[in-house]
Amino acid sequence: MHLIIIALIVAIVVFGPGIWVRRVLERYAHPADRYKGSGAQLARHLLNKNGLSEVTVEKTADGDHYDPEAKAVRLTEDKFDGHSLTAITVAAHEVGHAIQDHEGYAPLRIRGKLVRATRGLERVGAGVLLVSPFIGALTRAPSLGILMFGAGFLTLGTSTLVHFATLPTEFDASFSRALPMLDKYGILKTVDRPHARRILRAAALTYVSASLMSLLNIARWWALLRR
Repeated sequence: MHLIIIALIVAIVVFGPGIWVRRVLERYAHPADRYKGSGAQLARHLLNKNGLSEVTVEKTADGDHYDPEAKAVRLTEDKFDGHSLTAITVAAHEVGHAIQDHEGYAPLRIRGKLVRATRGLERVGAGVLLVSPFIGALTRAPSLGILMFGAGFLTLGTSTLVHFATLPTEFDASFSRALPMLDKYGILKTVDRPHARRILRAAALTYVSASLMSLLNIARWWALLRR
């Protein structure tokens, strides 16, 4: 019974934020014609207002994000072409990241360095995972479990580190950049402001969900290796 309760608590903690984020974004994706301008049009407007005409606004299938290397705000199709409250609020959030980059916001720079540094570690971890079964078959070495755990930690632990380092950057983009811009330029309908705050919170907490999932994956690795 205790194990069932613990499992339920873990499931709520790990999966709860992700479920909540999806529900919030989906809820305010309707009505689809809430605003005259699309997410892409709003992003372009806000970028120009902040002197960032060189930053492009692009459609992507890889999730809403700002690419500091390409200097591009990238929105998924539903946000790029959408006229919903979710579309324009998420677009403002990503423009917030572009402003952070322009101003040299330290946490964003740190995140970029971490992403570049951990790419190599994740490749090493993935490579070790790939060859571990062959090593085990050839050598029957008892240290294989440790090797596999180390590889899993490199692959999954580094992404967790990046996700946690991302959190202050996300909250700053939402509440120190996007929301003030939406207020300053009178973008939001008055009744939508509290809902926009919910969406901005959801946009920031996307990385909390990703971090928790990464930690769960590490725990799964450890459990498998202890069998």
